[in-house]
Amino acid sequence: MRKSISLVLALAGLLACSIAYGQGPGTTKNYDVFIPIAKYIAHGDAESLSAWFDNDLEITVFSSSNDASRNQAKQIMKTFFDNYSPREFRIAHTASSSNMKYAIGSLNAGGETFGVTIYLNYRDDGYHIQQIKIEQSE
Repeated sequence: MRKSISLVLALAGLLACSIAYGQGPGTTKNYDVFIPIAKYIAHGDAESLSAWFDNDLEITVFSSSNDASRNQAKQIMKTFFDNYSPREFRIAHTASSSNMKYAIGSLNAGGETFGVTIYLNYRDDGYHIQQIKIEQSE
């Protein structure tokens, strides 16, 4: 009996971890989507981050704002990460309402500090990044 309970608890823990650290948008609204997104930003992983991008999104780096496809946004983020190698990313604030979530964070990259704002929208297949803004902090 104890082995069965231990096995069930272990499997539940593995399932929770796989959902929280998934590779792309999830199908549930009840997990913290910012855990994997923050991890990809902290590691400068534009490829994995782009799995969270909507088909079309707004991306702003410094004062240059673009409406971009998923592939264009991935290239913009890759270029940014190539020029400013991330060292640390911390989310300072999150909020949500209805089918939207957003996060405000601080990125230490290339010896500079940047403010990052991420907006997500929930659709049938999960959350997707609708907008990402990276601004130099003063």
